[in-house]
Amino acid sequence: MSDLDLDSILAFAIKLAHEAGEMMRQGQAKRFIEATGEVEKLNSVDLVTEVDKAVEAFITNKIKQTYPDHEFIGEETYVGQKVTGAPTWIVDPIDGTTNFIHGFPMSCTSIGLAVNEVPVLGVIYNPFLDELYSAAKGRGAYLNQKIKLPLTGTPKPLASLGQALIGIEFGSTRMPPAITAKNKTYETLSKHRDVGGKMVHSLRATGSAALNACYIATGGLDIYWEIGPWPWDTCAAICIITEAGGAVFGGKDSGLSGKVDAKVFAERKWVFVRAMPDTEGETGFQAQQRFAKEFYETVEEWDP
Repeated sequence: MSDLDLDSILAFAIKLAHEAGEMMRQGQAKRFIEATGEVEKLNSVDLVTEVDKAVEAFITNKIKQTYPDHEFIGEETYVGQKVTGAPTWIVDPIDGTTNFIHGFPMSCTSIGLAVNEVPVLGVIYNPFLDELYSAAKGRGAYLNQKIKLPLTGTPKPLASLGQALIGIEFGSTRMPPAITAKNKTYETLSKHRDVGGKMVHSLRATGSAALNACYIATGGLDIYWEIGPWPWDTCAAICIITEAGGAVFGGKDSGLSGKVDAKVFAERKWVFVRAMPDTEGETGFQAQQRFAKEFYETVEEWDP
C-alpha cells in the first residue's frame, strides 16, 4: 500500500461521491415525474432501478479511467468476484434502494477501497441530507470533511447492553431460518429483563446498511448487527468506523480480533461497535470486545 497516495485517492472518491449523489437526486426526481417502475431481484423487497445501474456505470468508468490497474466489485455487476490482495474498489451505487424508490431520505452511494483484503478508504454520501462520511487509513474519519468523528468528541462510556441504542435491519431475506432468528433476537433485545430480555434503550433501522454503520462512527448508534450485508455494503463503512475509533467483528465463531479480511467479508456476519473510552482496568477495545461478546450471547445466527 506504500505506493498508493491515499490523500489524492480520497479526494477523487469524495468528488466521485458528490457527482454520483447528484445523479441520485436527479434520477429520483425524474422517476417521480415519469412514475418509473423497478425490477425485482431476489424477491419483491430486493429491488433495483435504472438509476442504480446508471450510477454504477458512471462510477465504474471514472475509476477505470483514473486507476486502470485497480480491481472493481460493484453490486449491480457482481458475478462472484472475491476480495483479494489487489487494490479493489468495492461500490454500492445506491444503498437503500427501497428508501430511494419510496422517497424516504435514507439512501446513499458507498465507495470503498480495499488493499490486501483490508478496507483502507471509504466515502459514503447521502445526497438527500447532504451528509458525506469519509475516511482513509491513518487520517481519521469526518462528516462533510470538516467535523471529526465521533461527533461526541471523547467517546461516551456505555455501562451495559441495556443502555444501548442498537441498529438492526430486516433485510431482503424474509423466510426461515433468517426471519425467525431475526424476530427472536429483536424480541430478546427489546423485552423487559423480568421476562428474560435485555431491555435495550431501543432498536433502529434506517434501511441502509452503510448509513447504519455511519451512525456507529458518529456515536449515534452503540451497536449495529446484521447478517447478510455484502462487501459493497460494508467496505467503505468499515474504514470510516475504525478511523472513528469503532470496532468491527464478524460472526460468533470469527473471534474478537477486530480484523477484517476476505474470509470475514465472505461470511457476511457483522457486529459494529462504536468507540469506547479507556477506563481503569479496561481499554476501549477491551470494552468493545466485551459488548460484542455479550451481544453474541444474545443473538440467533444463521448462514446467509
